[in-house]
Amino acid sequence: MTKIVSSPNCGNSPKMEFLKDFNIAFAKGNLEFITKSVVDEIEWNIIGGKKIEGKEKFTKELEKMKSEKAAELIIDQILSHGKEGAASGIIKMQNGKKYAFSDFYKFKGAKGVKIKSITSYIIGI
Repeated sequence: MTKIVSSPNCGNSPKMEFLKDFNIAFAKGNLEFITKSVVDEIEWNIIGGKKIEGKEKFTKELEKMKSEKAAELIIDQILSHGKEGAASGIIKMQNGKKYAFSDFYKFKGAKGVKIKSITSYIIGI
């Protein structure tokens, strides 16, 4: 079971609430939620790591990551404006590793919540 700590009050912002749910799904390995939340042409750029293009490769990468279970997700900040959003925080893995992350999202449009691209900055702490 993954402990979730989320400081941001998403209030009346459906996109901010969605980004919170998306990050929780990521921490819990909920591939169904994640894959239905992105467009077929998804681009995921992990800075200093790799760039993944297309839903099929994206899903395969998520399946590889699923073996590492998150023990705790701390979401410090979520921002959203128009076609863009961001989330940052710390994820603690069951194996004891901790990572600080900042993810920047581009949505398909100003309305709706399908993600077109993700740029991730991940640092071991």
